[in-house]
Amino acid sequence: MDEKIVEIAFGIIAHAGDAKSTAKQAIKQAKQEKYEEARELIKEAEATLIKAHKFQTKLIQAEASGSKTEMSVVLVHSQDHLMTTMNFIQLATEIIEMYEFISRKIG
Repeated sequence: MDEKIVEIAFGIIAHAGDAKSTAKQAIKQAKQEKYEEARELIKEAEATLIKAHKFQTKLIQAEASGSKTEMSVVLVHSQDHLMTTMNFIQLATEIIEMYEFISRKIG
């Protein structure tokens, strides 16, 4: 497998993993009614996710230029990691909003 592809795949995995961890921290902050901190952590997670997406963009641009990408389990795993993290951040945002809404209603 091409070393550059492995580097890109692990870049996606690393940044997507960091983004997901940050989003998990955001939910924990919301549980403690620290909503501003939670929103800031979501922004941080989204910024980190952009870094992962930039690695993915390199793959897309290379393929658009006619360079074929050899598929591997590591590459597929990186794409899976990226997509699940994107969904997780969206859900984390909704969860934070729900915590805040419930807190306002009962508090």
